[in-house]
Amino acid sequence: MGSDRSTSAVALAGVSLRRAVLLDIDGVLVVSWRALPGAADAVARLRAAGWRVSFVTNTSSLTRRAIADRLRLAGIGVELGEILTAGRAAVRYLGERHPGASVLLLNSGSIDEDLEGVHLVGDNADVVLTGGAGTEIDYRLLNRAFQLLLGGASLVAMHRNLSWVTTDGAQLDMGAFVAGLELAAGTEAVVVGKPAPEFYAAALAQVGAEPCDAVMVGDDVESDVLGAQAIGIRGVLVRTGKFRPAALQRARGKPDEMIDSIADLADLLSS
Repeated sequence: MGSDRSTSAVALAGVSLRRAVLLDIDGVLVVSWRALPGAADAVARLRAAGWRVSFVTNTSSLTRRAIADRLRLAGIGVELGEILTAGRAAVRYLGERHPGASVLLLNSGSIDEDLEGVHLVGDNADVVLTGGAGTEIDYRLLNRAFQLLLGGASLVAMHRNLSWVTTDGAQLDMGAFVAGLELAAGTEAVVVGKPAPEFYAAALAQVGAEPCDAVMVGDDVESDVLGAQAIGIRGVLVRTGKFRPAALQRARGKPDEMIDSIADLADLLSS
């Protein structure tokens, strides 16, 4: 299939007015850190055409430095300062809203380097911070978080993604556990990664662009596309990664554009 154009697609035609592209990573550029066909060339073509690029991800199992290293190994050119993660968004939020708070982290993988300034503890926390799911997230840890929330701790989620895709297929993510903690403790999580408006605003600031000058490309219609559209960024959905037609049908809105893969993006934006 080729790219589908909605009635609002003409808004993307004036490429000279839209100089920033925000790119999701998992499912768009790579799967299990293996480059999807055409990903490296797509990023290179965007840069050659004068687009500023920001890599925006809810990945919380790796630091920005590790993400940059893996992208480079996959042949995708990237600078550390071009990567915005949900972990970095959490640091900003905690510094502004919970300065000096003790934080219990529920996350698979070590990202301490990116959480500099956050006071991580094993118990008696003021804030429960959730990242990504994995084998480390067991009943004992979830129950400790539950008890802290009952005691008045705040719940902050880097994201509430329900799944992500690997070469072994779809994997359950932390969003399912965040929903369970909310229901059990009678609380509501503050989400700081995608699709939070503040996350997208930070990505735009990183590339020096206004919403009307930017395009967001992702495989998750809710988190990537609709989240970006909520602050005026054009949303492009790719049919790779976690994309499922059923999810698109259930979504609260529609993407401005759809393409088969990242390999089609440069042609879309130059048309």
